[in-house]
Amino acid sequence: MRSFLASFFEKITKRLREKEQKTIPFEEEKVLEPLPSKVKKTRKKNITEKKTEIIPSSINPIRDVIDLMEFPFVALSKKRRNPLIYESADGTRKVKITRHTGHFLASIYDWDIILVVAGKMQEIINKGSDIPHRTITIPRHELLKALHKQVGKKEQKDLEKSLDRLQLTGISTTVNNKDYRHRAGFGFVDSWGYKERKNDREAQNIHITLSQWLYELCCAQGALLKANVSYFDITSGLKKFLYRTARKHVGNNEDGWEFSIEKLYEKSGSESSLKLFKSKLKTAVSDNSIPDYSMKWIEKNGKSFVIFKKSKIHEIDRKIEEFNKKIF
Repeated sequence: MRSFLASFFEKITKRLREKEQKTIPFEEEKVLEPLPSKVKKTRKKNITEKKTEIIPSSINPIRDVIDLMEFPFVALSKKRRNPLIYESADGTRKVKITRHTGHFLASIYDWDIILVVAGKMQEIINKGSDIPHRTITIPRHELLKALHKQVGKKEQKDLEKSLDRLQLTGISTTVNNKDYRHRAGFGFVDSWGYKERKNDREAQNIHITLSQWLYELCCAQGALLKANVSYFDITSGLKKFLYRTARKHVGNNEDGWEFSIEKLYEKSGSESSLKLFKSKLKTAVSDNSIPDYSMKWIEKNGKSFVIFKKSKIHEIDRKIEEFNKKIF
């Protein structure tokens, strides 16, 4: 009976996958009404911080920072030198990201580290015992595994370079900073470092201290959004951006969400021309390979749009996984 049910679910998943992969590049679609945004309540910020949190294994699930999924705070490419500048149409939301001499801007790939740290902070918050400290300590090899990386010398050096960029990238913004309590010049990370045990070279603990600005964002009630760990397997910066966009705006809503190409271009902070961005975006949408969500390219009234919807394939896969855990 168990094998029959497992086989049944697998066949359903295969048929749905074949159906979703047959994307329609151009068709008319009804414009979706935007969902009302949720009002967030923030925790009190003047809470005494406890000692550094030492994080054990099993770094899962990961969390993203909702407010920073809305605006371009990180570069899509790994080697961007030019500043990243964004201003909303009403002028209330401003972002300026600059690099330190000798370094590139922090990229969406470097941001993976923050997802792991935020995930651990959410675990501490969920326990309700105390607000997490700004400094989180994670064994280096476990952090690499959480990021779906090999534990080798190259990966360790790449990790250190990512932490350097997260620390040295300069941020000037009105997001979580309307009264400019946080002056220009702060980064995502205030400091990082690790100490190696004398008799255990592999068990190095990395200490990561978030900037006060980012720390406050992470500790605000409802500020962190669960993400699929398969996100770490995405190798395209553009597809990482598309997943984060879908995760924030679609969530578990079955009706989906629609964006014009121009709006996605603005939200991405891409250095490419709009024409080149559109070409790359069309290819990414055609691939339709981001976790949890499907994408469709449509044309309406001479303009191009992308529709994001919750993927039936991934929902079936999740239910199969839950079913297998119960019976095996």
